[in-house]
Amino acid sequence: METLLEQAGSYAPLIINAVKALVVLIVGWMVAGIVSGAIRRKVNANPRIDDTLGNFVASIIKWVILLVVLIAILGLFGIEATSLVAVLGAATLAIGMALQGTLSDLAAGFMLILFRPYKLGQYVEVAGTAGTVKDINLFITELATPDNVQIIVPNGQAWGSIITNFSHHDTRRVDLAFGIDYGDDVDKAMGIILDLARADARVHDDPEPWVRVTSLGDSSVDLTARLWCDAADYWDIKFEMTKAVKEAFDKNGVSIPYPHSVEIQKAG
Repeated sequence: METLLEQAGSYAPLIINAVKALVVLIVGWMVAGIVSGAIRRKVNANPRIDDTLGNFVASIIKWVILLVVLIAILGLFGIEATSLVAVLGAATLAIGMALQGTLSDLAAGFMLILFRPYKLGQYVEVAGTAGTVKDINLFITELATPDNVQIIVPNGQAWGSIITNFSHHDTRRVDLAFGIDYGDDVDKAMGIILDLARADARVHDDPEPWVRVTSLGDSSVDLTARLWCDAADYWDIKFEMTKAVKEAFDKNGVSIPYPHSVEIQKAG
């Protein structure tokens, strides 16, 4: 019995240090979250600083605080910071090989913040996936698709792929395609489209609306309309103009060809 008590007593310092380490970890994690959140709000409240930069700086500060917490925890177990640096220095090659992808994401994160090919709230296509940018941190870019599905893209893949930013410019061009019957009046159909475009206050006058015959299809004369508008109005104009042109064509006797099936029966 005494032997057991003696053995338990020998583990008492380790148990105490473990409890201390747990407390330091919990407190450090909470402090990291509170400080990074406060910095994010402070930076984002400044209109001269981009929200993307604020989120990125907050992410860096959070990880720096957690690194300090880790060093403090190791110190509780008698591992000095200098010893830790020496160990990490000796293990740099092994860590680099094991975390090659993670380190690549980290480096790419800095490049994304430095060159800013996209910002928070912009609609982009990154690594073959399109969505609205919700967050950019040290390692990942978070997107939300139009149907509100979360997409996580590692920064290494984002930086190493073609980035298409649909929100970068204030204006966009809406391209609309319409097909009319060969027997219809082409100028009349083009005039209908132009009148509708000019009547819409959201469509810009400069560059002015453009409508041309762009091809002669198998069963239709194909017209293309190009309208400039504010980027925020792009989808509304695209959908509403398509509906308005269809209704105006019907009202003015302009037909839109559609595929027909012809059944041929041979006698005998």
